[in-house]
Amino acid sequence: MTYPAPTRRRLPARPDVRGASLFMGVWVVLLWFLELVDAAVPGLRLDSWGVSPRDPAELPQIFTAPLLHVGWQHLAANTIPFFVLGLVILLSGIRPFLVATLASVVVSGAFVWLFSAPGTVTLGASGVVFGWLAFVLVRGVFSGNVRHLLVGVVMFLVYGGVLWGVLPTASGISWQGHLGGAVGGVLAAWWLSRRPDAPGPS
Repeated sequence: MTYPAPTRRRLPARPDVRGASLFMGVWVVLLWFLELVDAAVPGLRLDSWGVSPRDPAELPQIFTAPLLHVGWQHLAANTIPFFVLGLVILLSGIRPFLVATLASVVVSGAFVWLFSAPGTVTLGASGVVFGWLAFVLVRGVFSGNVRHLLVGVVMFLVYGGVLWGVLPTASGISWQGHLGGAVGGVLAAWWLSRRPDAPGPS
């Protein structure tokens, strides 16, 4: 006796607004929870999991540094753009979100590791924020997608002013991480334009 082959349930190419908002909300809650733990537990020193330059042992911390912040003010400054930009990209598809996030984290961390001043520790989600912003701003240029271009224009009007952060304009601010994140976002947009998503249901 033969049976019909089982059908595989594919994950959706992109989440709905509720699912994407929930995901980004959970991620933001995690950032705040980690800062609360760091502040509440004496001697824990989660901030030591940031990136110190040119130490091979610090390379894995490229992936932990974006989850940590130097105090509540630092975290608060990153929270809204982190949520908004992450949501915008996630709503355009899971694959673009994963590629843009990974590229932003890795290239931002690599710039910090290579170019930051000796004896410093860099942490915070701002490298990811700059990567996501750069991705949103340029992906329409690479893809020729009118909707992406319009979203990029809107995001530039809202957050374009923060792009000055890629320049060494203030002490204590990791322009290396910001610049690296932006480079990662541009690379992600370029790479995805060369390997577009397969068309899905409308």
